[in-house]
Amino acid sequence: MFKFRSLLSALVNHTLTQRTKGGLNRFCCIMSETSKDEPAAKLMKRPNEENEDSTEKAQATKRIKVEGVNSEDERKYPKKKVVLLMAYSGKGYYGMQRNPGNSELRTIEDDLVAALVKSGCIPGNHGDDMKKMSFQRCARTDKGVSAAGQVVSLKLWLIEDIVEKINEHLPAQIRVLGFKRVTQGFNSKNNCDARTYSYMLPTVAFSPKDYDTGNIEAFRLESETLSKVNRLFALYKGTHNFHNFTSQKAPNDPSARRYITEMTCGEPFIRNKAEFAVITVRGQSFMLHQIRKMIGLVIAVIKGYAKEDVMERSWGQQKVDVPKAPGLGLVLERVHFDHYNKRFGGDGLHERLEWEREEKAIKAFKEAHIYPTIVETECQEGSMVSWMSTLHIHDFEATAADNKDPKLVSVKLQQRNTFLPDVCY
Repeated sequence: MFKFRSLLSALVNHTLTQRTKGGLNRFCCIMSETSKDEPAAKLMKRPNEENEDSTEKAQATKRIKVEGVNSEDERKYPKKKVVLLMAYSGKGYYGMQRNPGNSELRTIEDDLVAALVKSGCIPGNHGDDMKKMSFQRCARTDKGVSAAGQVVSLKLWLIEDIVEKINEHLPAQIRVLGFKRVTQGFNSKNNCDARTYSYMLPTVAFSPKDYDTGNIEAFRLESETLSKVNRLFALYKGTHNFHNFTSQKAPNDPSARRYITEMTCGEPFIRNKAEFAVITVRGQSFMLHQIRKMIGLVIAVIKGYAKEDVMERSWGQQKVDVPKAPGLGLVLERVHFDHYNKRFGGDGLHERLEWEREEKAIKAFKEAHIYPTIVETECQEGSMVSWMSTLHIHDFEATAADNKDPKLVSVKLQQRNTFLPDVCY
C-alpha cells in the first residue's frame, strides 16, 4: 500500500512538471514569434504611413500647446456671438465692405477689423480671414455713403470695457455705439427684416428746370410741391419690379422684385443759409443704387424732364433710362429685426435688438459728423446742382428697342460728349 502511494505521487508530480514546461515553452514561442514579426511589420509598413503617424503625433502635440495657451484667456474672456451698433461718415471711404488684396481702396471694415485686433477682441489671424469670426454686416453701403445705425455680427472675446477699447483705435468718423449678445446662429444680414435709409438733399433739387441754380440759398420749397413729391414717393410703396433701378438685372429676374413699406420727404429746414430736406425710405432690402435711382426719377418728374407715367413704365418689362442721384446724402439710419425680437427678445437670455438707450449717442454722432459733412460738401462742391445739369441728356421716352438702335445710340453719345465731356455714367 505504501509503495502504491509513492508511485502515484511520483506520477502526479511528473505530469505537473511536464505541463509547466509546456506552458513555458509555448509562452517563449509566442514571445519569440512576436519579436520576429515586429521587424517584418515594420518593413511591410509604407513610408507615407509612418509619416502620417508622425504628423498626427505632431498635430496632437500642437493642439495641446495651443489649447494650453488659449485656455486661460478663453476662461477669462469667453468668445461669444455679439452684434455691434456702428455709426460712420462715409466720406473718404470706398464703402463698407472690405476689398481683400486692395489696400489702396480703404473701407470702413478695414479700420474696424484693425481696431478689433488692436483692442484684443479677436486674434490677429482673424483679421486676415473674417470667416473665422463669423463676420457679417447688415447692409453693404456704397462709396461715400454714411450710416447711423449699421449692425454687424461676429464672434469676439468679451473683454472689459469693450466699446471704449474698440473706439480707442478708430478714427473720429467711425464709432461703435453699442453691443449686445445674440444667439450663436444669428446672422445680421439674413436675420434683418427691413432697412431704413434717409437721403438729405438741398430742396433746390425740386425747383423748376428753368430755375437759376446759381444761388441755392434763395430757393424755398413750396408746400404744394412738397405734397406732389410725397404723392410720387407713395407710388413706390408695395412690391414692384425694380430691374431699371440697378445694373445688370433682367426684367424677368425674380430678385429684382422688392418690397417698399414707406417713402416720404419731411419738412424743409435751413442749414448754412440753404434749405435742405430729408427723404426717408424703408424696405425689406435694396439693390445697388436702387434708392438713388428712385429719388432721381422723382426729381426728374418734379422738374419737368419726365412725365409721371414713366414711373409705372419703369416697373414694366421695357428698359427705361432712370437717372441716379448723387450718393452724398444717403445714410443708413437703422436696421430692423422684428422676427428675431419676437422669437428671442423675451426668452430671458437675449436682449431685443433695439437701441433706445443709444438714441442720444446716435443723434449726437449725426449732428457732429454726418450732417455737417453732407451740408459742407454740397455747398462747396455742388454735387446735386451738377447732377441736375445732366437730366436733360436722359431720354425718358426711349424703349428697349430704341436703345438697341445703333443710330440712336450714336446720337445719344454725341449729345453727352457735347454737353459733358468729363461726366461718367
